[in-house]
Amino acid sequence: MATALDFDSLNNYKENNRLEAKKAAGGLPKSIWATYSAFANTDGGVILLGVEENSDKTLNPIGLVNPEKLVTDFWNTVNNRKKVNINILANDNVKIADAGEKRIIVITVPRASRTERPVYIDNHLDNTFRRNNEGDYRCPKEEVLTTLRDNAVKTQDMLVLENMDHSVFNYETVGTYRNRMKITRPDHVWEGLPHDEFLYKLGAVGLGDDKERHPTAAGLLMFGNDYEIVREYGNYFLDYQEQFDVDVRWTDRIYSSTGEWSGNICDFYFKVINRLSQTLKTPFKLVGDTRIDDTPVHKAVREALVNCLINSDYYGRCGLVVKRKLNEITFENVTRRVKIAASDRLKQDMAGRRTTRINLNDMDQSETTRIHQ
Repeated sequence: MATALDFDSLNNYKENNRLEAKKAAGGLPKSIWATYSAFANTDGGVILLGVEENSDKTLNPIGLVNPEKLVTDFWNTVNNRKKVNINILANDNVKIADAGEKRIIVITVPRASRTERPVYIDNHLDNTFRRNNEGDYRCPKEEVLTTLRDNAVKTQDMLVLENMDHSVFNYETVGTYRNRMKITRPDHVWEGLPHDEFLYKLGAVGLGDDKERHPTAAGLLMFGNDYEIVREYGNYFLDYQEQFDVDVRWTDRIYSSTGEWSGNICDFYFKVINRLSQTLKTPFKLVGDTRIDDTPVHKAVREALVNCLINSDYYGRCGLVVKRKLNEITFENVTRRVKIAASDRLKQDMAGRRTTRINLNDMDQSETTRIHQ
């Protein structure tokens, strides 16, 4: 973004989610570190030192008396672990530039990688910031903890649950999955494997530090029984509601804790997608002699449900809810809310985060077979 800025025309710019101006007349402003953290944890951005905001919010360069000293002070501080937990900047991210006749400092903060986040200040996780519009805001504790889980070298779905064994799996689900795999991928090299070996190849089972095979987090979610899943994910809950009558809360419902079925992600997907497909209109269309029942709306619904399932943070405090109303379908989890409205437009109200990666053969059209990537 720094190269895109015209420093001779800063009055054409205003602060936004990726641009921050600070006068720095008395040295490095204390607020610069919250902005550094916020940019690093969000989408990156540019900090301008020696620039002030006018009353109309446009920017005005006022210049710096000794920018070289400020650059030195900045590098000394950003490398001080008592002030900032990590320095994600390269040498060319901090430059002295001319804005007309004024000298200013341009600091380009990149977005931190998954393994570098969260970026926080003053040696405390409570001082983790993110950028919204032109402001720097403290991240909620739950968001910080989720980021910490995500920054592990091994993703959460690869976690081997050494306190569990193969008895947590619902083998009816495993059998159904394998039957679908025979249809969608006939003659696959894993087709003849026994269940336990198949689950290991798939990534639903991993090798623990004790050199024994145990379920992985993704395998538990995918094939486990609900009463076993909640041992690891205390707030785990999947809920599908049909709300066709405004006078009642729901007219029909499928949820994971009934004890009447497995309650895992795999079975929930197929139960729900079958119900949703029955409520969608299917125009009569032939390609040659074959009727085509799969419309763009059907595909959008499958994609939305898949994304909702795989982007959920199952350690979070909220479950996953799918609501089918007369004129819309809503998919909600702790990180994402996706709505398919009557106009058949797919809307994403929030960008989600991939926490558990799964593949359900024909629910995900990718060629990847393993549960985790």
